[in-house]
Amino acid sequence: MSAKLAQLNTKVLENSLLGTEVADYPPEILKYPERVIQFGEGNFLRAFVNWFFHQLNKKNLFMGRTVVVQPIPRGRVGNLKQQDNLYTLLLRGIQEGKIINQREIITSISRGLEAYGEWAEILKLAENPNIEFVVSNTTEAGIVFSADDCLDDSPPDSFPGKLTAYLYHRYQYFNGDTSKGMVIIPVELIEDNGDHLKEIVLKLAEQWKLSGEFRTWIKEANVFLNTLVDRIVTGYPEKEIEKLEEELGYHDENMVAGEIFHLWIIEGDKKVREKLPFHEAGLNVKWVKNLRSYRQRKVRILNGVHTAAVAPAYLAGIDLVRDAVEDPCLGKYMEKVVFENIIPSMNKDEDLNDFATKVLERFRNPFIDHKWLDISLNSISKFRTRVLPSLLGYIKKREEFPDELVFSLASLILFYKGTEIREGSLIAYRNQEEYLIRDDLQVLEFFSKVWSEYQNNSLSMAGLVKRVLSRQEFWGQDLNKLPGLGENLTKYLSEIEEKGIKRVLNCREDL
Repeated sequence: MSAKLAQLNTKVLENSLLGTEVADYPPEILKYPERVIQFGEGNFLRAFVNWFFHQLNKKNLFMGRTVVVQPIPRGRVGNLKQQDNLYTLLLRGIQEGKIINQREIITSISRGLEAYGEWAEILKLAENPNIEFVVSNTTEAGIVFSADDCLDDSPPDSFPGKLTAYLYHRYQYFNGDTSKGMVIIPVELIEDNGDHLKEIVLKLAEQWKLSGEFRTWIKEANVFLNTLVDRIVTGYPEKEIEKLEEELGYHDENMVAGEIFHLWIIEGDKKVREKLPFHEAGLNVKWVKNLRSYRQRKVRILNGVHTAAVAPAYLAGIDLVRDAVEDPCLGKYMEKVVFENIIPSMNKDEDLNDFATKVLERFRNPFIDHKWLDISLNSISKFRTRVLPSLLGYIKKREEFPDELVFSLASLILFYKGTEIREGSLIAYRNQEEYLIRDDLQVLEFFSKVWSEYQNNSLSMAGLVKRVLSRQEFWGQDLNKLPGLGENLTKYLSEIEEKGIKRVLNCREDL
């Protein structure tokens, strides 16, 4: 930290920053009462949900602040306390062809509490009638049932355990008053996240032998919302922090960066929508009866293109997503994947082309260094959920193979070409340079075995492909039953090994 720069806090904000570009709002915004309890204080929540509430407060549409709970022993609450829970959010990217670079100090967090050490104070929050919203992002692994949790734990270990204990305390304090139920908004990236969380809460209530009246109160007085969130958040901008702090004029240990794009899909009725008027603040929020089509769109297009392009791009010598989109060869390939393979495999929707165009624009974001190797984590299971449905859907609709998606599977098989497992990673090589493949151990062991047999000439390329396609635990079915798929994959694999990715893609550049 530069000795010249003061650390961001309430005093610095009020004395020199209010009314400026980074804090263009009145001081009253810091005095709003607490209305939300949030489990999680990580980068995504601060760059997404807390930003949403901040925008509502700026327009006097919510007038409430958030108590954030650090749900695990180590986290960020201590750092936030040092800055009176203020932090700078950088939102950057390309929007309608223009580069956007926004900076703003977010004020929607009132205070932070640590679940391990301040659990009694967290339970005390359940007694506040003004706090009627629960938000969570405890990672996809956070919404799980734990038989080891107990009501009297301080705190229960799992997030559903903590939530159940919190709700039970509220239920007891207000004597089961149905008007004191809560709106619970998980943003963990699992399907039907609200329904799943509710199911676990009820299961814990039963295991803890809590009353049937409490379980009825959970079902009838509380609302568990299913949600889908979308914004790429890259976190603390470490590489450029000195330059940014000099420009801003203060030191900020909690600065977080993300893309300008945002989308929040929420399954909720008019009553809940009126309580959370995000749409009135001009935010990209859609209240829907069923979000499954939106989830499919995001998984099949945004996530699907990532997974379909990860192996071709990386093996072609491209390390970052934006460089692949800008590359004449891989960029054209990615466009074909989206517009000629994925979208034709889906039910007709006039928004699909527009969504896909915006996805590719987001991938070009000059402010985000999105590495293909990071995206490659667990690529086999990702291919099954993100790409295979498009491949199969295309075959069903067109009665032919989607060429680019078949090519992506061939490239993925080649991406996993390694024979040595070291410290939990499969070692492979790109132009004699080592890279690490990270996946479940059984996946790595399988590829290590088949590629070793291939290199020892005890397995042909066609035999290797047949073995890969037969792994039902990978694909949920035996893909050898798709006539011609094995032959196409074998052809592509042989050509890629002989000529390289770009030549097979008919690009002019020789590798």
